[in-house]
Amino acid sequence: MNHIMLYDLQVRIHRWARSKGWWEGKVETTELLCAKLLLCVSELTEAMEELRNNHSPRETYEKDGKPEGFAIELADVLIRILDLAEFCGVDLGRAIDVKMAYNETREHRHGGKAV
Repeated sequence: MNHIMLYDLQVRIHRWARSKGWWEGKVETTELLCAKLLLCVSELTEAMEELRNNHSPRETYEKDGKPEGFAIELADVLIRILDLAEFCGVDLGRAIDVKMAYNETREHRHGGKAV
């Protein structure tokens, strides 16, 4: 996905989040940003729990009409990250391009890291 498409998705997700009231009265503060980051962490934890509960990474299912599964939780992570990036005025696609350009200069496995 090129960064323009990612930016469009970021804007679309943030507009949706605003329309659902998630940003009403919110002002950019350290406390708010930290709370939003912890929500991203909680979605990653939910993805891990899907694996720990023996669900395949490719399995999606419904529970009470709500989509569930590892992929769904990863989608939630991205939704929260893109929403937060747009709230902060960060072009995440451009940031990814910058970081990947730097990563191209790094050693294989960053010099031998295990994971």
